[in-house]
Amino acid sequence: RLQGARLTCWELGRQGISHQLIVDGASSQVMKTFAVDMCVVGVDRVAANGDVCNKVGSYPLALAAARAGIPFIVICPESTLDTETATGTEIHVEERSADEVLRWKGVEIAPNGARAWNPAFDVTPADLVTAIVTERRVIRPSLGEHL
Repeated sequence: RLQGARLTCWELGRQGISHQLIVDGASSQVMKTFAVDMCVVGVDRVAANGDVCNKVGSYPLALAAARAGIPFIVICPESTLDTETATGTEIHVEERSADEVLRWKGVEIAPNGARAWNPAFDVTPADLVTAIVTERRVIRPSLGEHL
C-alpha cells in the first residue's frame, strides 16, 4: 500500500529527519550490510505475553534483526496493550482482497487464473521482541517480561 513512501517519508520530512526509502524486501540486506543500531516498528496490538501484531512484514523484520544481532523495538501507546488476549495465536489476522495483489489501479498484473493470499498483518513472537516502549514503561518480552 506504499505507506512508507506516502506517509512515513512525509512524517520524517516534516520533522527534519534524514531518511532514505527502500523496498520492504531490502530491509534484511540493509541490516546485514550497514551499521544499523536497531529496528523500530509501531504495532496495532500487543498480547499479554508480548507477542505483537502489526502490518504484514514486521515478523520478517524481527527475524532479520535477530540474525543481525540488533534490537527489535516496538513503540506503541498503552492503549495498544491487550491483557485480555493471552498470546498472538489468539489474534485474528485480517485478510485483504486478493485484488490488491493481482491488480494495480484496476489493471491485472498477474497471469490470468493466478491466486493470491493477502494478510494485512502478521504476528511476531515475544522472544524476538527486545522491548515494547509505551508512554509509561518499557517491557522486555525476550527476557520473559509480560504485560
